[in-house]
Amino acid sequence: MKKIMLFSSVLFAATPAFAAEAVTNSSGAMYAIAAAIAIGVAAFGGTFAQGKIGASAMEGIARNPEAQKSMFVPMIISLVLIESLVIYALVVAFQLVGKI
Repeated sequence: MKKIMLFSSVLFAATPAFAAEAVTNSSGAMYAIAAAIAIGVAAFGGTFAQGKIGASAMEGIARNPEAQKSMFVPMIISLVLIESLVIYALVVAFQLVGKI
């Protein structure tokens, strides 16, 4: 029993010696996490929306091939608007990374 108590006291007494210093400024890590989340959410949402637009356009063209001319321009405009939102998220992420 004495050996267990001695071992436990030495083990717990040595723990503060191995402790790392307290981090004084962890805002850089938070900016990096925010940038990663911004890009991840924007990329996921953008690709999901672009996939739905492409699938809907192909389905509409397959049902009525003559409607291709009237569907093409709105589809491209929708894709451009979605991609611009992803690019804005990329710009915001670069600005956040620049603050690190």
